[in-house]
Order: sequence, then C-alpha cells, then structure tokens
Amino acid sequence: MAKSEVKAKKLVLERLHKWIQVFGKKASERIPTKKLWNYVIDIRKGFMLRKGKVYPLSSLREEIYEFIIEQLRKGYIRSSKSPQIAPVFFVGKKDGKKKMV
Repeated sequence: MAKSEVKAKKLVLERLHKWIQVFGKKASERIPTKKLWNYVIDIRKGFMLRKGKVYPLSSLREEIYEFIIEQLRKGYIRSSKSPQIAPVFFVGKKDGKKKMV
C-alpha cells in the first residue's frame, strides 16, 4: 500500500475505502478507456466558425506548454481536427499549482 493511500484512508470514510486506489497519483495518470463519446463531431454544412475573445497569455507560455505536454503524455488530450476553437483559463489552486479550465 502506498504512503499516500495510507494517508487517504485516514481522511476518507471507511465505507469508501474500496475506491481509494482510484484517486491515487498512479491511477490518475493511466490512459482512459475509449468511450462512445470519444469520436469525431461532424460540423454541419453552413456552420459559421465563431472567434472567441483572445486573451494575452504570453506570461504563462511555459506553463501552458508544460501542461499540454503532460496531458498529451497521459493520453488525456489529442490533437484536434476541428476548425473551431475555445478559450481556456488557468485557475490557481490552494497548493500553488494551476488548473486549466
């Protein structure tokens, strides 16, 4: 049993202990299984692409690059063939890290 798992068992209700391993760091880095909704979304003919607002992120360029590389490594994201884009933001977390939303 991992040290983090022992620590988690002290914090989590006993009836939930059978799922503790799901939330560990190692489990969080496995490649998710393919789901029905992981397939291409075809855009209808006549769809007009919309431009989102552009936010300057040059000060976060290195963090963005590291985040994308890490998520590609884990298999959480892949290159998109979609011509439509959407803005993303980094939100600060209590531990000092940033979460992309």
